[in-house]
Amino acid sequence: MSERIEVEIEDHVMIITMVRHGKRNAIDEAMTGALDEALNRLDDDPDLWVGVITGGPDMFCAGTDMAATSGPPTDRGGVYGVVGRTRVKPLIAAVEGIAYGGGFEIVMACDMVIAAENARFGLPEVKRGLVATSGALFRASRVLPLNVAKQLLFTGADLSPEEGYRLGMVNEITEPGGARAVALRWAVTMTANAPISVQQSLRVVDALASATDDEAWELTRAARRVIGESEDSKEGVQAFFEKRPPRWTGR
Repeated sequence: MSERIEVEIEDHVMIITMVRHGKRNAIDEAMTGALDEALNRLDDDPDLWVGVITGGPDMFCAGTDMAATSGPPTDRGGVYGVVGRTRVKPLIAAVEGIAYGGGFEIVMACDMVIAAENARFGLPEVKRGLVATSGALFRASRVLPLNVAKQLLFTGADLSPEEGYRLGMVNEITEPGGARAVALRWAVTMTANAPISVQQSLRVVDALASATDDEAWELTRAARRVIGESEDSKEGVQAFFEKRPPRWTGR
């Protein structure tokens, strides 16, 4: 489908693998388009009932490509073609290695999370003078206790798969290299059930959970506008590319 992703079909399951490994699967415009196309196909094909998204055996995704940017939101999927999507089929995240920034926000947009022992979740935007703009400002407190969500958003610290499991965000932990197989096992378990029953269950649960999303996205856009006008955001990004500690001014 694309040089950015690989798509496999196993019976009624679509497996999407991000393959931009030289950039830690950072999302550019080409990957956004490829993910959007794959997830459109998942939702539209009546013979596909469940999706699995992974980054391969070494990493999940480092988030937005800060040099190239992730391109504009797509009509059906929003940012990355993923996080603004109203899906009609379940999607399972299989996480090996890092899921940082937008990568973690993709994970939070999924319905189940399978994480290898070497997985690491984090929202490092504040370390760059930025904010998490792809759903984490409101989804983090849905998948984690409020104080833990604040801790991640305010400090940029990592969350281990063990902590994620203890707090209910991670469904199952695997040995390194095993996340894809376990996610596929869960997907196959779902396909043993009536697909319309599963889809309607997803529709109702997601509709209730996302009832305030329009307001949440508008608040996120407002935060992004403030950040975009700040000196600190420019300093944080410049420091990232220059590989030095940022010099914050609070302006």
